[in-house]
Amino acid sequence: MTTQANAEDSVAAPDAQRVSDYLASHPDFFDAHPELLAQMQLSHPSGKAVSLIERQVQVLRTQNQDLKKRLLELVDVARDNDRLSERVHRLTLELLRAASLTELLDSLEHSLRNEFLADAVALHLPAVDESRLRETGARALHIDDALRALLPTPLVDGKPQCGRLKQDQAEFLFGDQAAAIESCAVIPLGDHACAGLLSIGSREVNRFNPCMGTLFLSHLGELVASLLGRFDH
Repeated sequence: MTTQANAEDSVAAPDAQRVSDYLASHPDFFDAHPELLAQMQLSHPSGKAVSLIERQVQVLRTQNQDLKKRLLELVDVARDNDRLSERVHRLTLELLRAASLTELLDSLEHSLRNEFLADAVALHLPAVDESRLRETGARALHIDDALRALLPTPLVDGKPQCGRLKQDQAEFLFGDQAAAIESCAVIPLGDHACAGLLSIGSREVNRFNPCMGTLFLSHLGELVASLLGRFDH
């Protein structure tokens, strides 16, 4: 008896698959054989029997709800992208109006704090004398092997780094503000930060995370690096 049951089970699975494949290839099958519909039995999750049409309506309704949810998510993403694009546009115009290095960096910090709600903004620049650093509020940047080991993503890979910082990274980038920074975006300016480093800090842990897209950050780095080249610093 057990042997016979096992044999029937071994045959049932491939047979069921063939039936499924056939019906998928012939969706009009029941139009040609309506008498079979009366013999079919489908169960509802509640345990009650339902007709094939009722079950189809139920499945289609569920699929429709899933598609509607996905559509709303895409609409939300599109709206967020539109708002981001508008803020980037205003930031670009503000930076282009700057007539000096000091004005450029002031406009950059103002826009990042007000348009993008940054809690801290730090800029490290190479080859800038002490008086210009004090004037602009920037910090000196001297890239060496130790600094490359500290910040390999922006300095070695030449890509923005997003996420939580180690204590020594935060202290280097933000100094006295380091303890308040929970997440950060570190943006190389120019090729492997040859024109500097821009750091945007947040008190929110998940504001910047390793999984987020960095296209906007890369474009911002290119823009700032290009504008820095306009001024003799």
